[in-house]
Amino acid sequence: MNKLTSLMMGLILGTSAFAEKKQYEVNGVKFNMVYVEGGSFSMGSLENDKNAEKDETKHKVVLTNYYIGETEVTQALWSAVMPKNPSYFKRDSLLPVERISYAEAKEFVSQLNMLTHESFCLPTEAEWEYAAKGGKNHDDYAYSGSAQIDSVAFYGNSKANLKQNATDATYPVGTKQPNSLGIYDMSGNVYEWCSDWYYRFYPTDTEVNPQGPDSGTFRVVRGGCWSSDPNHCRTSKRVYVSPRKKYSNIGMRLCLRK
Repeated sequence: MNKLTSLMMGLILGTSAFAEKKQYEVNGVKFNMVYVEGGSFSMGSLENDKNAEKDETKHKVVLTNYYIGETEVTQALWSAVMPKNPSYFKRDSLLPVERISYAEAKEFVSQLNMLTHESFCLPTEAEWEYAAKGGKNHDDYAYSGSAQIDSVAFYGNSKANLKQNATDATYPVGTKQPNSLGIYDMSGNVYEWCSDWYYRFYPTDTEVNPQGPDSGTFRVVRGGCWSSDPNHCRTSKRVYVSPRKKYSNIGMRLCLRK
């Protein structure tokens, strides 16, 4: 790919309410990575969650520091790196990219790393959930940033939400309220590929930087989407998909381990 790229890697201090960020620029498109301080947390469903499922068993996970995308990867950023925008909904360049397979998400990461000389990756399930729950000072909200889904997510099956999301489709990233780390759309908009193979039951022992099983049939997507019911937008909800599938409700978010 013969694209010139400019790269801006200055550390940006966020507002007092949010974590610090790193900002990058690729072919004129800027994007932010939010710092997530490592720590331990209870991965899995919250106490007394009536929607909890058998594959969400609570267990302790310890993570080291990393960065995660402030937003889902947009069509603008995808198009700055890749030759073709595969998305079904294309009315705005700030819509999340979607209709990408797991392999295409990995190829995007590979091309981005060549352009930026960085080591971006897809988040693991644990990294994704820890960030969605607010990191070290994690909250007990069902959704990422709030107990009230309408304030943080574009999703389906909600009359109030459909008034705001009349196109019944994706929406520009960062439109809703962020979570306590300043991260947007970790509930709703599009599901996000994680790096893990899906496995039915979490280990019962404490895990440190878990990567998931070495092999499998399905990959994990997280966060719910524009067509999801509220249950699928919970921070602990796990969904598995064939890595070859491409849907208009599955996109991606970047991770950077530093």
